Amino acid sequence: MKSDAQIQEAVYEELKWDPSVIATDVGVEVSTGIVTLFGHVGSHSEKVAAERAAQRVIGVKGVAIAIAVKLPLSSHREDADIARTASNVLSWSTYVPYDNLQVLVEHGWITLTGEVRWDFERRGAVSAVRDLMGVVGVISHIRIREAVSVASLKHEIEATLKRRAHDEAKAISVDVSGSEVVLTGSVHNLAERDLVTNAVWGTPGVCNVIDRLSVT
Repeated sequence: MKSDAQIQEAVYEELKWDPSVIATDVGVEVSTGIVTLFGHVGSHSEKVAAERAAQRVIGVKGVAIAIAVKLPLSSHREDADIARTASNVLSWSTYVPYDNLQVLVEHGWITLTGEVRWDFERRGAVSAVRDLMGVVGVISHIRIREAVSVASLKHEIEATLKRRAHDEAKAISVDVSGSEVVLTGSVHNLAERDLVTNAVWGTPGVCNVIDRLSVT
């Protein structure tokens, strides 16, 4: 098992390795495997990249983000310009049901609201707008439309986990209540947890996933 000092060093190295992150902008603290990233970055996309870099490191049990986005003067844009651009980008995205979404921008923060059928559509909408110039952050209030109740939802989820995360599925318990799924058990790292939760989100009929998985 890695010590906190070893994890901290590994996260620093991963940040340096990632070309989308200016490593000197980000500080790293580690306590009992939980990584806290702090500092100031020049874009929301760099903030997201730093978070993903930390999650890739073996031994990291969780990541807390205390990074502030401070846009350089050349990146500042009016909220109305950001809103127009975000709306256009969403309307051109193949995987986003644009007619069901609304965009609100305040002080560079984009808030997305509306309803979609699938989680990949919700994630696609966020991904489409988060890298736009002038964006400080993205808040998603997009709901997933509840599908027709499927009696075999639990079976479908367990079958999906066995297909996509066979080894991890053995240590995971799936509890289904309506269209909500609660996951408990353990995985080896954050990447495995993402694999499991994404597999569950991709199951038809799932509208909410409560992740209670622990990283061992």
